[in-house]
Amino acid sequence: MSAFRALVLVLLMTIPAVSQNNPSTPPCSASEAAQFDFWVGEWELTWADSGRGTNSITKPLGSCVIQEQFRDLAPNSLIGMSVSVYNPTTKLWQQTWVDNQGGYMLFTGGFADGKMILSRETTRPDGTPVLQRMVFREITADSLIWDWEASVDNGATWRSNWQIRYHRKK
Repeated sequence: MSAFRALVLVLLMTIPAVSQNNPSTPPCSASEAAQFDFWVGEWELTWADSGRGTNSITKPLGSCVIQEQFRDLAPNSLIGMSVSVYNPTTKLWQQTWVDNQGGYMLFTGGFADGKMILSRETTRPDGTPVLQRMVFREITADSLIWDWEASVDNGATWRSNWQIRYHRKK
């Protein structure tokens, strides 16, 4: 048997094992896939200068996705959404954000020390590299604080750009 035929035979024998899901392991069943569950629910938001908004967080698609629907309540303001999933291969959370101002951002991160931190690298229009991150902290059953931060020194220091206080709707 030629080496090529042997390789094809080996590949054909492994296809069924690779393509079949293990029926005893439900999708998204890793314990890490529940790390963002604190965020699921209906939220009232407040921030500096009397800012107010809402955020509706659901867990659709077989509870494998965290879906966010954000709305600033001021007229003609920011409306956005995100989808987040836990990737068991990389052992990281991944989030995609889009909004009505043309924003499109990709984040990765994880949950540690009572905080969910998702970050990304980007470049300012002047060419300056910048790190951006979202920090979910002081998490309780009915509230949390979300910080939007930036660093221009590769994470040595962080500047707060926006802080939102979340209160669960009753």
